Amino acid sequence: MENLICNSCKVEISNQPGSTIFKCPKCSKSEIVRCYHCRQIASKYKCNECGFEGPN
Repeated sequence: MENLICNSCKVEISNQPGSTIFKCPKCSKSEIVRCYHCRQIASKYKCNECGFEGPN
């Protein structure tokens, strides 16, 4: 199984409550992984495929 790493802070999020994984809102090719803390503080993330940056 692949280790899930937050796109923003690079922390491993295995079994971390409040974390999320979703497809890039722009290209739907890459998965964005977000830990609970980065979601709460609205930390920036960037898609590795198309360069989309969020949150908007």
